[in-house]
Amino acid sequence: MRLGPAPGGPRGRAVRLLPTAGANLSKLCGNQTMGSMKELRDIQASAHTHAHLDDLEAESIYIIREVVAECRRPALLFSGGKDSVVLLHLARKAFRLGDRPSELPFPLVHIDTGHNFPEVIAFRDTTVAATGARLVVGHVEDSIRRGTVRLRRDDDSRNAAQAVTLLETIAEHEFDAMLGGARRDEEKARAKERIFSVRDEFGQWDPKAQRPELWTLYNTRLAPGEHLRVFPISNWTELDIWQYIARERLVLPSIYYAHEREIVRRRRLLVPVTPLTPVRDGEKSEIVSVRFRTVGDISCTCPVASTAATAHEIIEETAVTEITERGATRMDDQTSESAMERRKKEGYF
Repeated sequence: MRLGPAPGGPRGRAVRLLPTAGANLSKLCGNQTMGSMKELRDIQASAHTHAHLDDLEAESIYIIREVVAECRRPALLFSGGKDSVVLLHLARKAFRLGDRPSELPFPLVHIDTGHNFPEVIAFRDTTVAATGARLVVGHVEDSIRRGTVRLRRDDDSRNAAQAVTLLETIAEHEFDAMLGGARRDEEKARAKERIFSVRDEFGQWDPKAQRPELWTLYNTRLAPGEHLRVFPISNWTELDIWQYIARERLVLPSIYYAHEREIVRRRRLLVPVTPLTPVRDGEKSEIVSVRFRTVGDISCTCPVASTAATAHEIIEETAVTEITERGATRMDDQTSESAMERRKKEGYF
């Protein structure tokens, strides 16, 4: 293996050039059976996938380093979900020096709605302890007590309300850049947002006032009160994420893999039965093998039917799915076609 510059890539960016299938062709020339041809195709596909992931990884690491170089007080949003796990792994790679223990030059931030899946919170705490990172937690419950968040009912979804708590946390710690794990393939509002996204003094996003991003030149200048939301894995897809998880052998919360769970079928979604989302009158619950494609507030996050128990099995499922992960799992995104964009304009991640 050798390191070389990526043609047309970012300044100083290096990608790992993996051996091509041609290097393995000599092993197959002596046997022209169908089995050997399939093996050759598998080698070619594997080499292409690794090269593609290397390029995405290099781009993301470049963006993370750019944030640290240009911003005064950045932080990384970490919820324990798969995208934030990948982002944390990339950040640790960005500042690793050989075999030395790596120390992140910024803290992790989690906005806790108080309605999170317990498996994810336990995973978050375990990961923070294992990496030695500093964790800043903003609690929606504190915002409710202060009166800055008001819910109509105790069992209302707190997903949108966490935007207020996030802005309060940013103001309290004077963060000027928040690294996040949003991807453009998730939802159309996120598809049109820039990698370096400016939020005004009220934390709002104006899609009509976005800055151009030519090549890999990013404008990080901020007026007083403004801050950046930066999305290093913006160009990744759900399939890329799972292929990278499999390649890097990353650990995730157990609910990302197939398990049996009590659910009810509601508006074409599999709603998990919990104290926050109980069975309604006229509904009938059932036990189904499911997994979560995305994790968030219990009140608005649903699993999908699945028997995929490994990353490779999930890759096979993801490769043929026709519905985005948010479209298949998030109740809050189905209230209207512009639900996500409206929340982002109000300060949502």
